[in-house]
Order: sequence, then structure tokens, then C-alpha cells
Amino acid sequence: MKLKTVLIVTLSVIALTNCGTSSKSKDQKENETSDKIEQTSTDERPERPDRPERGDRPERGDRPDRGEGRREYEKVETALGKLTPLSAFDEFNPNSVTVSFNGDEITIESTGHPNHTTPYWEESDSLYIKPVVAIAQTPGRIGSHRDRSLTLTVSASPGIAVKSTTTGLGPIGISVTGVPIFNDSEGPNRPLEEEIAETFDYAGGHVGPSGYHYHTEAKDVPENTMLSHNDKKIVGIMADGFLIYGRKDFDGSYPTDLDASGGHFGATPHSNGEKIYHYHIINEYYVGNLIVLFAVDFMGSPTNIL
Repeated sequence: MKLKTVLIVTLSVIALTNCGTSSKSKDQKENETSDKIEQTSTDERPERPDRPERGDRPERGDRPDRGEGRREYEKVETALGKLTPLSAFDEFNPNSVTVSFNGDEITIESTGHPNHTTPYWEESDSLYIKPVVAIAQTPGRIGSHRDRSLTLTVSASPGIAVKSTTTGLGPIGISVTGVPIFNDSEGPNRPLEEEIAETFDYAGGHVGPSGYHYHTEAKDVPENTMLSHNDKKIVGIMADGFLIYGRKDFDGSYPTDLDASGGHFGATPHSNGEKIYHYHIINEYYVGNLIVLFAVDFMGSPTNIL
């Protein structure tokens, strides 16, 4: 990907609302897959001496979101961090994502459109496929709504914050495909559940009023040719500037030293052997056979995805 220096322009905040409701189709069948999860006991995860205090964690329905949409994050003091490896951005979808630099900040802009197949594309689109996992679909299609562009500006050297920050509704990260990453909530005071899971495509995504987005790890099906599934692939970048990878570590093993947010210091496929702080998809089932991408707190200081 060609990187260029640009001026960062202040953008208006796009209000994001909770996901849409599902509508079942009799012709759609579930194709469930299951993986043997090598669970890591929390007793085996050592506490890091420099781990920040855990932030206040209000009840899901009482989290301070702006209106029905997303949370306004406050800046949190952080320790000095290491430079994010630039080669990681070579993995991002060049048709949707533009990465630029301005001083000590990185800006990731995306159209929000994935570069993989899904039943959520318009049927006339070349990437449209019939459902192979979802047995129901939420209303709406990719490209049929208003502009879904995203902009995230983060520190080029993100550091661990003095306390963690709970995630709000709406985008909390941007994936390598350009699709926004959401947390484990479907809306205010509504966690992910089986009825909602029925609407997820093999990529772990569906459409809501805020557009197409991911909640869970992709499935191990033939149609999945690019997304992380029980491996060490990069998943994307979170709103606090830390990269997130799949369930496995750089050496192919399951990490045993993750903190409460699934993060640790270690080498990644992009850090040239240097140990940097980064997240992993936590290797635990959330509900049923779902493994969510990020259902925990930010360990850095998050910024708003506009």
C-alpha cells in the first residue's frame, strides 16, 4: 500500500445506532462449524507489573453512549509506547482503506466495504453469495444505505493507559477488510445472543443501521479465504491504536500471558522480532459456538471513530 503524508481534517461525527432486527428465511440453512478450543485458565495468566488499573465498568445498558449510538471517549494518560509496525498496514484492503501519516499520528480511512463475499451485498454485486452460515438476515444491504465511511486517527506509538476504558456501541476498531469492528452488544442493554447470531455471515458480520460490521471471529468454511480463524493473522486495529491478531501467537501457539483484554507484549508477524503490545482474539467461547472479536476493555487511550 502506498503511504502518503496528508493533513488531518476534522470530520463531523456520524451518529451510529444499534443493529437492526433479524428476519428469518425458510430457504436459508445453518451450517454450523465447531472448533476444539484450547481453553486457557485465568490462573495460568500471570499479572503484568505494569498492568493498568481496570476502569469502572457500568452495567451494559448504563454505559455512557452518546444518544442511541456511540460513546464519546475521553483521553487517558498513557505510558510511552513503541511505534506501530508500518508493514501491518500492507495487509489492509487497498480498495477500501487509505492509511496516512501526520507527525506522530496515523489516520485510517475506510469506505466500510469488505473485499470478501457475503449475502449482505446487493444480489447484483459480484461478491454476493447465498448464505452459507446465516439462517436469518438483518434488513439492508452493503451499498444500499447512506455513506458508511470511517475515519480513525491514533497515535503512531500507542501506550498502555493508567486505566482501562470500556467500549461503547458503534465502531471500536477497523478490520483489515475495511469493515468496522463492534463489541459484544447488539444495542443498549442487549448482549449478543443466539437469535442475533443466526444473522451473522461466515465473516461474523451483519448489517445494522450503521452499516455492515463484524462482531465475531470468521467461520472455518471454504468461502472464508482471507479472514482470521484460529490462527495468527492480523485482524485489524482497535480505537486505542493497538493492532489485534487472531487467537494464536506469532509462533503458532496459544498465548498464555494475555491480560484481561487479550493483550500482551510479544513479537508479531510485522514487528521484525521486536516485542510490542498487541491484542489477540481471546480463545474462549462467548455464547454457543461464538468467539467475539473484542468483548473487553481498551488498554490504551481510545479515540472516536468518526
